[in-house]
Amino acid sequence: MPDLVSTTPVLILWGVIGYLLGSIPFGMVLARVMNLGDLRQVGSGNIGATNVLRTGNKLAAALTVLLDGAKGVLAVLLARVLAGEDAAQVAALAAFLGHCFPVWLKFRGGKGVATFLGLMLALAWPVGLACCATWLFAAVATRISSLAAIYAAALSTIWIVLLGYREMLFLGIAFTLLLFARHWQNIIRIRRGTEPKIGES
Repeated sequence: MPDLVSTTPVLILWGVIGYLLGSIPFGMVLARVMNLGDLRQVGSGNIGATNVLRTGNKLAAALTVLLDGAKGVLAVLLARVLAGEDAAQVAALAAFLGHCFPVWLKFRGGKGVATFLGLMLALAWPVGLACCATWLFAAVATRISSLAAIYAAALSTIWIVLLGYREMLFLGIAFTLLLFARHWQNIIRIRRGTEPKIGES
């Protein structure tokens, strides 16, 4: 954990700001703007980029990845500049929770992969790059987005330690556990061999 230099009200404030930023459902917004239908009625019903891709619109999927990652980056950078590193970590965790459990969608959000990668890049860019490379390698090798996310999450804490960012170790563990929990059904399907590959319905 970083040194706690911010007051409790300041940390709560950045928790709220982080949550609100993270809870913006860009996948659904883009699907509506680009007339792709209701994502909750498509594929897995998830609001993330992988399900946006199942609409057949690659541009919308790419924009969803970028925007879901960017909202995490924005939450961290704003908190870091205006408060401190402790507030940045609080905002990061809150942004991730906001994406996964947005109040606007009755707490039924996305899996959090793009937001997780954006948060890691903003918190410690070498760790973020390592996580992105892990996801990309696993995605190319397996063509299963959820499995790539699981690999990226599982190795993220190892990258945190190896690259010397131990002050964010507890946050990294929290992200890993949350990502595994969000992908529990995917893990079951992967074990059964029924998990769809990238681009499949």
